Amino acid sequence: MTTFDQLNLVEPILKALKAEGYTTPTPIQQQAIPILLQGKDLLGCAQTGTGKTAAFAIPILQLLYKQSQQITEKRKKIKALILTPTRELAIQIEESFIAYGKHTGLKPTVIFGGVSQHAQVDRLNRGVDILIATPGRLLDLMQQGFVHLNELQFFVLDEADRMLDMGFVNDVKKVIAKLPRKRHSLFFSATMPPVIQSLADSILHHPSKVEVTPVSSTADTIVQSLFYVSKSDKKRLLIHLLETEKMNSVLVFTRTKHGADRVVKDLDKAGIKAAAIHGNKSQNARQAALSDFKSGKIKVLLATDIASRGIDIDALSHVINFELPNVPETYVHRIGRTGRAGFDGIAFSFCDEEEFGELKDIQKLIGKQIPVNETHPFVLDTRYVESVPSSVRTKPKKQLPPHNKPSRRKPAHKRKV
Repeated sequence: MTTFDQLNLVEPILKALKAEGYTTPTPIQQQAIPILLQGKDLLGCAQTGTGKTAAFAIPILQLLYKQSQQITEKRKKIKALILTPTRELAIQIEESFIAYGKHTGLKPTVIFGGVSQHAQVDRLNRGVDILIATPGRLLDLMQQGFVHLNELQFFVLDEADRMLDMGFVNDVKKVIAKLPRKRHSLFFSATMPPVIQSLADSILHHPSKVEVTPVSSTADTIVQSLFYVSKSDKKRLLIHLLETEKMNSVLVFTRTKHGADRVVKDLDKAGIKAAAIHGNKSQNARQAALSDFKSGKIKVLLATDIASRGIDIDALSHVINFELPNVPETYVHRIGRTGRAGFDGIAFSFCDEEEFGELKDIQKLIGKQIPVNETHPFVLDTRYVESVPSSVRTKPKKQLPPHNKPSRRKPAHKRKV
């Protein structure tokens, strides 16, 4: 078994890794670190929870540390840029660079939108080696002249498919257009649809490819269970599980922001402390909720899919899909929040009478049937499940009136009587 000691890392980084309790690299770390230390571009296709942040942070820190031993700069200039889609993920990446590089003398910092730029600009003006950023705030500060990337050596595009989902691809392209042509580029994505592959091809130069698991597979460390339950009973089932199952920390996913807030209120009435994290919350409120969850002040965190890759908690015990996602790949990302860093995890998924189509797509994607739990007190009659017509299980597309022509009939309230 390979250890970090065998990856030719410098002593300051090894010392920091040992302090963090890291001895054995994950598969993506084991494959990517030697490639990146050789100065090659990298295309990394890995599901969430595989340890890819350390896979790019460690070699970047090592290469910049070796440079710093030879050249003494009066003012630090940005040598590495990590572009990532969400504030939460950006903060966690900065924390990783600080932890792994605390003995190197290198200065990382993070910038993101939704807060005042003054403190961020102040840090930039004092000099930064490694910049972690979200696309919007980065472009804003570049246009204002506070960020200069003319001496950039390393560019990392993280969670590229999530950038696409959130509509950031054009912003990413604007950033790339401002980067030095000669640079070391790293590209990470959990899935590789054609548009993402095309973006990777435009960024990378003869890259090495690392793919540690098949695209859209679920980790073996996660025990999955399916609960057939009527839509009206989901709230009661959730409370029942929280009160009867041994759960240390629970991340619950809903499809909508309103749904997340509604479940928080229901849990509060039942005496269960919970908080929600989604796009309608202020940045400070989201960060406070995440901090309380990590510290154990609250046991249950409600989230929408925008947060499914921005929450990094190694010992998260449970993920619960209160509602199944519309996009099957999202299921993989959601449950990938647990079963990380060598820990086992548990994923519960609720399926009501309107979600059979989503369930079918998920099980087709992951290549297996999710075991059904029939011991809970709110079981939806499986005979009813089987009898529901396929036209109901999969949501039908809206039909146009005959001859495929839009109806010209006026709404009832506008018709003359």
